[in-house]
Amino acid sequence: MHKRAIGAAAITGVAALLLGACGSSTTPAAKPTPSATTTTTAAAEPTKPAPPVRDAAADLVIWADADRVPVIQKYADAFGLENNIKVAVQVSTDVRQQFKDATKVDKGPDVIVGAHDWLGELVQNGTVAPVNLSADVAAKFAPQAMAATKFNGQSYGVPYAVENIGLVRNTDLAPTAPATMDALVKAGQALVKSGKATNILIQEVGKTGNAYFTYPYLKAFGGGIFATKANGDYDAAKVIVNSAGSLKGATALQSLGKLKALSTNVDGTNADALFDAGKAPFYITGPWAIDKAKKANIKYAISPLPSLAGGGKMQPFLGVQMFYVSAKAKNAALAEEFVTNYVPREDVQLALFEAGHRPPALTSAYDKVAATDADVKAWFEAGQGGQPMPNIPAMNSVWGPLGQAAADVIAGKTAPKARFDAAQKEIVANIAKG
Repeated sequence: MHKRAIGAAAITGVAALLLGACGSSTTPAAKPTPSATTTTTAAAEPTKPAPPVRDAAADLVIWADADRVPVIQKYADAFGLENNIKVAVQVSTDVRQQFKDATKVDKGPDVIVGAHDWLGELVQNGTVAPVNLSADVAAKFAPQAMAATKFNGQSYGVPYAVENIGLVRNTDLAPTAPATMDALVKAGQALVKSGKATNILIQEVGKTGNAYFTYPYLKAFGGGIFATKANGDYDAAKVIVNSAGSLKGATALQSLGKLKALSTNVDGTNADALFDAGKAPFYITGPWAIDKAKKANIKYAISPLPSLAGGGKMQPFLGVQMFYVSAKAKNAALAEEFVTNYVPREDVQLALFEAGHRPPALTSAYDKVAATDADVKAWFEAGQGGQPMPNIPAMNSVWGPLGQAAADVIAGKTAPKARFDAAQKEIVANIAKG
């Protein structure tokens, strides 16, 4: 999960929310609705950024997002010198889709950098190859990070970062972390009533919802999305979106909507700006939001998600960032050599940490940054007990239906059971269609 919504704030929307003092609360972000027009001409589809064109002169090609390319380039250059080859590191604006499209026509890269939850789909499409990481090297990584690289018992990559959401609070407004959601709401309500805050809680919801942020509420009561098999793998044949535990979580979401602690008016386009305005005590978010908070001079602290009355502590999904090897790599041996011998190096993991400030997957690198960076340690503690986000293809059938069900319940449009029963039915039908 990585930030799962696009983030520039819409100033007019933020102003309206602040003035309205509306209580507020990805994974896929809602697509903006085209503006009404006085003509009969259909609104043009947004132009997709062009994919990178593979460097034909390179022996090894790596695709990553713009934030990671400068770091990877340094080590790719060193790898090229050591092996007397040319290594090209190219920026991809949509690594997952552009990799799949290019690989189909044999024009894709040899290595990509991306989220672990892409794995099942990439394996199913035959676009990534197994990676043979020695047992002694694998043991140097956090166990959950290594678990996220596996599909059907086979490892397909090397991890470099782990991320999850937690509770970020403005310490000027909330000097202590609430252990329970009830305590959080009570503190937020008091601040709103006194005029010190405009929002009880910031959390991405949006008109179409956000299943990534919905999951912890379901998990707090023993619910979730999929049941697990005896070996711990997610079972796509057993969807539990309308299980007893999940429905209790949905009821908690309904209650928070009634209290105006969560709102469908808050989404990935304005959540950061609302918190960074200094008028919200609490924000459920991930490491991606911190740089903006710092720039806004918000004094903050990070803690685990609170517990829910009648249930347990909210547990977030863990997202793992990793390096994959293409099943159609021009030189598979070189690609695997880079991924298995360079990516696990402590200096590489530390450099990638500086590019995104997500806790390193390599234990020794994590220990080093946690010793000097309180945020890293706090994010790690907020993720304790969390499970890797499902990396099975069936997860693609979940995002839309579950997100919309949560949004409808939070908005008070429908009762939790009826809405989550409908979402369960839709998800099961989507999975059956393949």
